[in-house]
Amino acid sequence: MGRTGYTCIRRTFCWLNLIVWLCGSVFLAAGIWLKLCYQGYATLLPDHAALSADCLFITVGVLSVVVSFFGCCGAWFQSRCLLITYFSLVVILFLSEFLVGSLAFVFRGGLTKTVVNELKTGIEKHYNATDRGGFAVPSVAAIWDNLQSDLHCCGVTSYEDWYAISSWPEERWVPQSCCRSRYNETEWYEGSGIDNRYTNCARSKDPSLWWDKGCAQTLQMWFIQRLHVVGTIGLVIAFLQLFGLISSMLLFCTVEHKQSSQTYKSYSPAIEPQSGQNNVQRHRSNSYLDE
Repeated sequence: MGRTGYTCIRRTFCWLNLIVWLCGSVFLAAGIWLKLCYQGYATLLPDHAALSADCLFITVGVLSVVVSFFGCCGAWFQSRCLLITYFSLVVILFLSEFLVGSLAFVFRGGLTKTVVNELKTGIEKHYNATDRGGFAVPSVAAIWDNLQSDLHCCGVTSYEDWYAISSWPEERWVPQSCCRSRYNETEWYEGSGIDNRYTNCARSKDPSLWWDKGCAQTLQMWFIQRLHVVGTIGLVIAFLQLFGLISSMLLFCTVEHKQSSQTYKSYSPAIEPQSGQNNVQRHRSNSYLDE
């Protein structure tokens, strides 16, 4: 490989890993921010806290920062140890992603049922309407109420998921966030004239006042409508990983050859410019003596 090509790949590799490092830092900061301050969608599976949004952001951020650190430092300092470490980490990540994606696709039916059942269990056992959580740690009730209000849905598969939960056993009630926009008030008047009566929408036991779609179906449609975005992101990630693998191996082989060869002039400024001419003159002298 010529000096120009080596320098181009080396600098591109460094800048690419620097960008990945910055993106990983952003993900890490966002995960820490979600963990400490955000009262939104921290987790809908109380029994599986590792699948919460903040943990996923922190995991992605840490992996990106660590891997890009090895790649950038390995290329900048021309360290074979760091480059081979980077190559090994990227191979492990690529195989892990492929394995997880394949398993998720093969067992997608069972996986969907498992997630739905876990969400229903979270509603039944962990929803407490009076517990709104704190600023740093939101409760399951606050998370579900935000989700249902934003997506205009009720329950996991339907409003019946809220019937007879631990917060209101033997009652056919729903949270106030399940009420449609026009009825989404704590109390509203029904009827007219002197027959007006005070009624609570969430406890009215009237399904016509509530959102009829489950949140699982709404989230699935939201995901399907954005499959092109997911596919584009997947292709970009695959390209970056493939480019990292090829570049790190090229740099590793070039650095190894540079350090082992004493006549590798392209990367040895200490070699005198006249050394090549001296070798030619010595070869001509030897040929003349042979004659």
